Amino acid sequence: MKRKIVQIDEEKCTGCGLCIPNCAEGALQIINGKAKLITDKLCDGLGACLGHCPEGAIRIIEREAEEFDEKAVEIHLHHKRDISSFSPLDSETTGCPSSRVTEFHVSQRESESSVKVSSQSHLTQWPVQLKLVPVNAPYFKDADLLVVADCVPFAYANFHKDFLDGKAVVVGCPKLDDIQLYREKLAVIFQRNSIRSVTLPFMEVPCCYGLVKATENAIEASGKNIPFKKVKIGIRGEIKSD
Repeated sequence: MKRKIVQIDEEKCTGCGLCIPNCAEGALQIINGKAKLITDKLCDGLGACLGHCPEGAIRIIEREAEEFDEKAVEIHLHHKRDISSFSPLDSETTGCPSSRVTEFHVSQRESESSVKVSSQSHLTQWPVQLKLVPVNAPYFKDADLLVVADCVPFAYANFHKDFLDGKAVVVGCPKLDDIQLYREKLAVIFQRNSIRSVTLPFMEVPCCYGLVKATENAIEASGKNIPFKKVKIGIRGEIKSD
């Protein structure tokens, strides 16, 4: 039968996973770093996942497709709940790369390396969560702003000295929070304040790139020409090139 159904442009898809939680039927999964429609019969074609992709990689088209099957959805969701409740390997095999279970073994020599990490905090404000900071906070005046993914300070050992020193900071997670809220609030912060520059350290996992896109879009929406620097951090704490 010919009906409306989701289509994903794999050239645009970065595998960020932001569309996944918005598909109530569980029809989308990240497979080999890309969002995929796992079977036609799980997609109702209503497009609840649209608007959550920062790359615009998802659209609704009309094509020949298997009929939407509510019973199959019920069985699929029940199976997913069973797996996620009891199998610690679920995210490793089928989920977003940001949730993949990985364990690092740090040797004694590494832990006592010659890299000296500053023990002094360079934080000069509170709050820091993007959802909580007031858009007209005094620390935004003439500020060099650090927009940072909330996993970065855990991964990058010398975060305070190398990134936070001398900057105002806002922290967020594009996977767990509302990316549209981030985009809109950052745009207002840029519009209402004399932000001199923006630096954005983000994790190498695909979903973290949503924060980069939200910040880029917010700068554009503000109508200002604000210098923007992004820095990709590996999950072992190294700075990586794009």
